[in-house]
Amino acid sequence: MKWATSTGHRTRIWEHEQTQIRVLMHAVALRSLRPKGAATAVTRALSSSTSPASALKVLIIDGYSPDGRADLEAGGASTAGKLYIDLLAKSAPTGVEVASDVVYPADSDFTAPDLSKVVIAWLFWSIATNVTNWRPHLACARESDGHIGVCTCIPQYGSCWAAQIAVAAAGGYCGGNPRGREMGLARKIALSPEGRAHPMFEGKPSVFDAFTSHNDEITHLPPGGLSLCGNDFTSVQAVAVRHKKGDFWAVQYHPEYDLHELARLTYCRRAKLVGLGFFADMKSADEYVDDLENLHIDPSRYDIAWRLGLDADVMDENIRHCETRNFLKYLALPYKAVVEGNK
Repeated sequence: MKWATSTGHRTRIWEHEQTQIRVLMHAVALRSLRPKGAATAVTRALSSSTSPASALKVLIIDGYSPDGRADLEAGGASTAGKLYIDLLAKSAPTGVEVASDVVYPADSDFTAPDLSKVVIAWLFWSIATNVTNWRPHLACARESDGHIGVCTCIPQYGSCWAAQIAVAAAGGYCGGNPRGREMGLARKIALSPEGRAHPMFEGKPSVFDAFTSHNDEITHLPPGGLSLCGNDFTSVQAVAVRHKKGDFWAVQYHPEYDLHELARLTYCRRAKLVGLGFFADMKSADEYVDDLENLHIDPSRYDIAWRLGLDADVMDENIRHCETRNFLKYLALPYKAVVEGNK
């Protein structure tokens, strides 16, 4: 297995990551769908890509089981699908309508959607399923690669489990983090040189904190995979995976969370977190949850922000949603424009 950070491979991938090249690559991949003489359709469509005339059609894949979703809602937390509906709505450019459908592949009655009937679709592999053995899920990702490959060129984006699915489906590997669980805040995430040059991180600080909750990590990148940032706890905190004719941008952390959602997730996981040593007892866990909730209600509470070590990188929505906004800008909207230009 080659590491995707080898010098020659890194250089080739880095070159492909430049914004204009990304758009052109998608246009070339779709050229067989475009009649001769219609090359200018791409340019015309790009100039009107933010028109409200047609919505961005998004397929959100929520990996939680029914019991997992019920546990979240019982604790006052939003489901992964709901979080992504809100994230997309907040991240879309002014005048762009987002039409989202959520599917639940962990449900016993799940039927795979017919993506051939979706004109525009973005696959958001949301927060991890509540499982102790992730290997069957990653094996399924590799097996589903042929089916996913049918939907060539459809841009994909997601968080946490999404990054692991993207890597596994393209031939990479994930495993349990030997440091254990990263929970609450992923501290001092630093962009790699590739990440600093990547369009997904345009406008993002070079070092930042982010909301997080995960046990597993990416251990080996696939061919076509690029590590964009990491910290001392988790070496790969974001990836860009180019596989066949598609692109998948994903982060290990959770841009869809805010202080309230982190508070509710922590509340739902209190017993586990006490057992892992994050809190001395349930009272300490409840006090932490209350701090998060109070700071969410009143962001001017400097005393709480100082005590928890929270700054604008997690409290400012514009910074927190930077990656999602850039995905829509540099992959989703150009793809939509190309497809609509072929009609």
